[in-house]
Amino acid sequence: MSRLLVVNADDFGLTPGVCRAILRAHRDGIVSSTTALAVGPAFAAHAGALTDSGLPTGAHLAAVGEDPPVLSAAEVPTLVDDRGRFPLTWKQFVARAVRGRVDPDDLRREFTAQFDVLESAGVQVTHVDAHQNLHLWPSVAGVVLELATARGVRAMRLTRTSSWNATSGGVRALSARLARRARAAGVAVPAASTGLDEAGHLTEARLVDAVAWLGRTGAATAELACHPGEFHDPDRVRYEWGYWWPDELEALCSPAARDAVARAGFTLTSFRGIGVLGNLSDTPTAENSGSSGGASDGTD
Repeated sequence: MSRLLVVNADDFGLTPGVCRAILRAHRDGIVSSTTALAVGPAFAAHAGALTDSGLPTGAHLAAVGEDPPVLSAAEVPTLVDDRGRFPLTWKQFVARAVRGRVDPDDLRREFTAQFDVLESAGVQVTHVDAHQNLHLWPSVAGVVLELATARGVRAMRLTRTSSWNATSGGVRALSARLARRARAAGVAVPAASTGLDEAGHLTEARLVDAVAWLGRTGAATAELACHPGEFHDPDRVRYEWGYWWPDELEALCSPAARDAVARAGFTLTSFRGIGVLGNLSDTPTAENSGSSGGASDGTD
């Protein structure tokens, strides 16, 4: 059986520069998948280029971040503040959720609307995840898995970490729980993954190390998450994440990146390939359930 690697570029639709960079990283580099942000200000203008490119695309569902929801504040009151804005970060969302201030029905309505935006633009959704990895949170995970199965989406991201910081223990526990829930729902997840710890700082050297690490896990299916962007992108100023988008773009398009994939014994695929293998793929273990190292709290 071929060993499969998804190199997924997050945040298509965030800015024009991010959209163009993702398409370039697919055309000239190793990006084999993307996730589209329906609430992204640039999505509508660049959706045609995305579908024309043939790049397999998942749903990057948002209930946090700088951009407003698809639905009005009146339709999803527990997801927004008095200005109709999402919480800026996952930490703010979780603080509300643990106090019972997030209605799952509001999440269901908003995520359904985001799915509708993508599908109306011609996107055939290959997988699901959430902005700032919010799909790890159990109440969000339940809604995401429900919508995925209803829409016939058979794969999702499983975010993992090997860092040791204030949030890493929670990520490990939530990731393990989500893996069990996804498989019970018939939704496939990669057996190994990385990208959270390197988020926004995936230089060429770190990319090569990350792919090599995924290869050493022995996993039949794996994901590397990334965030390419253009150097000159004035719209990016509104996203103060400290990401090195242009460095990631150059790394993904470098000969070293493709060489690393070949040396690790992977064939590039999309999440559609992960979904086809489904539960026949190997199960995550303690060895392959983290990442290659680094430290980040993973804005995406």
